[in-house]
Amino acid sequence: MDIRNVIVLGLVLGPILVLLGLAIRIVPQYQRLVVFRLGRLIGERGPGLVLLIPFIDRGVRVDFRETYFDVPPQTCITKDNAQVSIDFLVYMKIVEAIPSVVNVEFYSGAARGIAITTLRAVAGDMMLDEVLSKREQINSALRGKLDEVTNRWGIKVTAVEIREILPPVEIREAMTRQMSAERSRRAMVVEADGMKEKEIRIAEGDKQAAILRAEGNALALQKVFEVARAVDSKTMSLQYLETLKVMGESASSKFLIPMEFTNLAKAFVDHTRGT
Repeated sequence: MDIRNVIVLGLVLGPILVLLGLAIRIVPQYQRLVVFRLGRLIGERGPGLVLLIPFIDRGVRVDFRETYFDVPPQTCITKDNAQVSIDFLVYMKIVEAIPSVVNVEFYSGAARGIAITTLRAVAGDMMLDEVLSKREQINSALRGKLDEVTNRWGIKVTAVEIREILPPVEIREAMTRQMSAERSRRAMVVEADGMKEKEIRIAEGDKQAAILRAEGNALALQKVFEVARAVDSKTMSLQYLETLKVMGESASSKFLIPMEFTNLAKAFVDHTRGT
């Protein structure tokens, strides 16, 4: 092919390829293309293949994915005139493509400015103790007020998360001392509870031991009583005779015979004769 033909072909195809490159846009699922024709809004396009008129149409890409920005530490004055430093994150996403392009120039920077002024307003209506203890309430208030402002931009604020709240140095030192005293108090309470539990267990053990001893003594007395009830008159007579035998072997020349013994002896003799 002649070199001149190649040059001519390049001169013809080159502009065509350039025009195709300017006319064809591939828009992903998570994006939209806001199209302006000669500066006039004609609508939203995408996702997929979008055709534009070169040098006449202009497309602005809008990302629907959730994004965030951080707000550096801001010094705020509480209702009781205490200074606190607060930094937080703001999560948001575009829900309407056209307002985010037409109604605001740089929505991220605008939202950051609104977030800072809103934070100072919210903290100014609260006492220091409330700012330190009601973090979720501050998050909710910030998100609500930010969402009211950004709604006209087609932007939804999904969350606001405070990362750190720093009170004045003297307040932090007082909080440290308070936490140390609280830990000491809890340790003393735990130790006292342990001693109390120990004393209770010792007393319970002594009580059980006393009960067991009493039960043992009662059982022994019951056994003695049962044995005594089982002894009949013949057994008692034999015991008396044995006692008299021992007394007769002693050096004494006389001894007394109880009346009960004569009755028992008579009953024993009668019984022997009968058998």
